[in-house]
Amino acid sequence: MMKNKKVDIGLALVVSVFIIYAMALAASPTSQGTSSRNELAPMGTMIVEFIKSTGLFGYLYPPSGEWTDGIGGLLMVGVGLLMLFLAIGKRFEPLLLLPMGVGCILANIPLAGITEPGGIIYYIYQIGIKTGVFPLLVFMGVGAMTDFGPMIANPKTALLGAAAQFGIFSTLIGALVLTEIVPGINFDLLDAASIGIIGGADGPTAIFLASQLSPDLLGAIAVAAYSYMALVPIIQPPIMRALTSSDERKIRMTQLRYVGKVEKIVFPLIAIGLCMFLLPSAAPLIGFFMFGNLMRECGVVERLSKTTQNALINIVTIFLGLGVGSRLSAKSFLNLETLGILFLGIIAFSIGTASGILMAKLMNRFSSNKINPLIGSAGVSAVPMAARVSQTMGIEEDPENMLLMYAMGPNVSGVIGSAVAAGVLLTLKNLMV
Repeated sequence: MMKNKKVDIGLALVVSVFIIYAMALAASPTSQGTSSRNELAPMGTMIVEFIKSTGLFGYLYPPSGEWTDGIGGLLMVGVGLLMLFLAIGKRFEPLLLLPMGVGCILANIPLAGITEPGGIIYYIYQIGIKTGVFPLLVFMGVGAMTDFGPMIANPKTALLGAAAQFGIFSTLIGALVLTEIVPGINFDLLDAASIGIIGGADGPTAIFLASQLSPDLLGAIAVAAYSYMALVPIIQPPIMRALTSSDERKIRMTQLRYVGKVEKIVFPLIAIGLCMFLLPSAAPLIGFFMFGNLMRECGVVERLSKTTQNALINIVTIFLGLGVGSRLSAKSFLNLETLGILFLGIIAFSIGTASGILMAKLMNRFSSNKINPLIGSAGVSAVPMAARVSQTMGIEEDPENMLLMYAMGPNVSGVIGSAVAAGVLLTLKNLMV
């Protein structure tokens, strides 16, 4: 019995050596000059060359000699696995974190060439993200899924969405200040603008702006934006409790009026018109967002509307996640600037949340129809998660106080506000040239 086992092990070793030899032979480059393809290099040389072509060798001895291309790549594979855990195990933004995690892992496989010219993810990024096509298509899908009724019924809640954008511009200044006081961080004005948009809590807008202004920071900015969006139920409640009293959280708002079909059709057209005359740089974002909403509300292209809401946005989200994940290479992600982006991102998100709440409290001083300050936190454009957090916080104080529909007003206006802010920041690109 033992003899047979030894024979089997010996046979397995012989077969393994033969397979390695055959693979090395197949992978060996043709020699130059007058040499024939049938001429073989020494077996030892071919085995060594085969070993050098493995991913394990690439991690241990990267061709560039830099640790970010070696062990750093393994660390980023771990980051990709963490994204998959958050998406699958914790259900944090799974629609994007899942493809982003896979894209991150693929981007950090040595010698694979997936993210280099000729690789599939390279073209996904170049065609869909660098050009801004994918974020705009996602914006169109979001528009097709959005009901502007609550905002139209209570227009003053749009001010809450506008106030929440204060986090964007304050963080822009913070990024420039951080550059001056922290050695190793060097953000210019365009970088600071791209980082600041994280405060809008709008993933597609953040990706679109970063791809236009700071493509090298796209991976870190996208991860920060979507991570903080996923953490809305954790980040916002402490801020909401700190800035409001129990009595304020119990405020019951008046019933929203009915919004007719004509109003819902006219609104996106008016928004496009205002953008056309006042802020053309925001036209791509505002235009696609309103076009998607117009398909939803007009009632004559139901098939197109359903396709935009479902099949189209799902397909684009897959490629968008893969493309963004491909920018998470160790060389561009494992540095001090990335830590700065993550730090500034949480500050931006917190300021945006606080600004919406404080604006609601300010408006209550001048209005007889009180606004529950909790809905001010929904001014960040994490639709509809931020609105749900407002609803949950309201129910904790008063189980019969339904705030969801009221919170959708500032939530939707926050999407528009972040798009407008992105349009303003895009003008910086022309100023820097």
